[in-house]
This record gives sequence, C-alpha cells and structure tokens, in this order.
Amino acid sequence: MPEKITVVVLFGGRSSEHSISCATAGGVLEAIDRARFDVIPVGITRSGAFVLEEDSPAKFRLDPAALPEVVDNGSRILWPSSASSRALSVQDASGAVRALGDVDVVFPILHGPYGEDGTVQGLLELVSLPYVGSGVLASALGMDKHFTKTVLAAAGIDVAPWATVTAASWAASPSSVTASVSSLGLPLFVKPARAGSSVGVSKVTSLHELPAALEVALAEDSRVLIESAVVGREVECGVLGGRSGGAPRVSVAGEIVMTDRAFYDFEAKYLGGAGVELVCPAVLTDAELAEMQALAARAFTAIDGEGLARVDFFLTPSGSFVVNEINTMPGFTPISMFPACWIASGVSYPELIADLISQALEK
Repeated sequence: MPEKITVVVLFGGRSSEHSISCATAGGVLEAIDRARFDVIPVGITRSGAFVLEEDSPAKFRLDPAALPEVVDNGSRILWPSSASSRALSVQDASGAVRALGDVDVVFPILHGPYGEDGTVQGLLELVSLPYVGSGVLASALGMDKHFTKTVLAAAGIDVAPWATVTAASWAASPSSVTASVSSLGLPLFVKPARAGSSVGVSKVTSLHELPAALEVALAEDSRVLIESAVVGREVECGVLGGRSGGAPRVSVAGEIVMTDRAFYDFEAKYLGGAGVELVCPAVLTDAELAEMQALAARAFTAIDGEGLARVDFFLTPSGSFVVNEINTMPGFTPISMFPACWIASGVSYPELIADLISQALEK
C-alpha cells in the first residue's frame, strides 16, 4: 500500500472572510480521502496566530446563527526552520514542543487579504513547502480587482468599465471623484479593490448614494473599485490547472439567477438568503459554453494562474461575455459554485481535492 501524503489544511486568517475560510475547511476536512491523505489542520486566528486545530468537520460547518472561527487555544505552529526541512512542530500553551512530522503539501484555504493575496504563498515559498493553488504573483493579481482588470484588458478580454478611487483622493476632493465616475453611468457597483465574498460591496443607483457606498468599501480597503453595472446573465465556471504541462481544464457553467435581490451579496452566497437561485449546469448553447470556457482558460493563463480558479462572467443580451472577476481561491463550501460546477462536470468533491493536491506536488 503506498505511503499516505501528509497535507496541512490551512484556514481562518485575518481577513473579514475568516468564517468563510473556516466553512470551506470544514467541507475539505469532511471530504478528503483519509485512505490517501493524513491531515494536519492548522488554523489562523483573527489576530494572525497559527494554531493546531481540531480535525473536526462539524466544528467548522457554516451556521448562520454562529459563524465558525479559529479561536486561540494557546498552541503555536512552528514552520520548518529552513528550506532544507519539511518538519512541522507545535508548541503548546506550556511551551512544550511536539513534532507533527514532515509535511508533503499545504492546502491554504484562505480567502481575502493575508491569505489569498500572495502573502501566505510567499511564506510557503520561503520555507520551500509545496502548496495548492496559484503562486505569489497570480494570487496578488487575482485578489486586486484593479490589477485583474488591467491585466485582462491588456490580454484582449472584455471587462466592465471602471475607475479606481483611493481613500486619499476621496478625502481630498469628493466632488472631483464624483465627477470623474459620473461618465460610467448608473447604476454603479462600489467594491473594495482587495476583498472577496461580496464583503463591502454596494449597488449605487444615484450619485447621492456614492458617499455612503464608499464609506462601506473603504472600511475594507484603502482602494475602491467603482464600475459600471453590466446587464446580462451572471454565469461562472471553474478552472483547474493543466496536468503535465497541458492546457487548463474548464468545467461546465453555473448561473446565478436573481429572483428578488439587488445583487449576489454575502448573505445570499453563504447564509441562505432568499431571492437567489444557483443553477448548475447553466442553460447555454454549445457555442456559448465553448466560448466561455475558452475565455476562462485565457483569463487563467493571463494572470499566470495555477491550481484552481473560478471565473465569473456576464453574458450580455448581445451574446458577448464580459469577465467580472477571477478568484484564485474560490468558495469551496458545500453550497459553493466552484465544486458544484465540477461535480456537474463529473468530478466529485473528493476527486477535486485529490486533483489539486496532485497538481501541487507535480509543480
């Protein structure tokens, strides 16, 4: 029987998406094939402490009444002391150190700043630990909506018109900012440049609403994206990196159907909010699906993506696709679109996890 692979499942973190990361980890802990993988669950508290967590999927299930989180239990994870070692240890609250063994690969299931943005990827690069997902550059690009759009537009991929506003420019001259974005038309979406899960996002139907929307977004980030609303169907698909130098693989499409909601916000994504329906697979013609999959692969390649991503589109009434975002560590909870699209494509949740780990080891 082949030796099992030791996987660190890394989750939690300092961002406002802490609980979503925990819920994603709960799904992975429950689904990962224990016959093939030994798991070391490592949580990051909201203050940034790396702690040894319980290997308990139930503890991290998403419950709207009590969102899961990593609580500081006094332990501290000690990463390898150099790139020549893969030995992981833990120090308990009394100061005693215990070896956890050698690590084969890290699965950083982190959303938002200080995890999805290249920072943790840089830490793992420093100690030469293989990890699932994109590297430092692609993670940073995918996290920053302004630079994602800049790179995709340079690659000839359609994105919604936008303007980027800093906290300093808004404080210096609100009237100038308002005048500069008025050409984008209405309605507008106001988003933190470096946040996910629709945290801090507002829909603006009048420029009088802009100050309040900017206040919400600037609470999450010092840079804010203001973009034109695009009329069209909201469709998205999952991307997996190619194997052995092959092309990226793209799933079937899913669709977010808004029945009675202004937009697909945090409550609708994760807390079972009413007024939205997730349809997978989406009803598209063969030609539409092929075009969407090709664009998703191009977007993934444009940012130098690795491992996985979810690419979100608008399909306009004229039949053209506009990329909304690319997420290098998409939601992985049981109700998330990324695993749903792959399950509809014939790849089970456990197979998806195993594929991502195999990619990381191959890389």
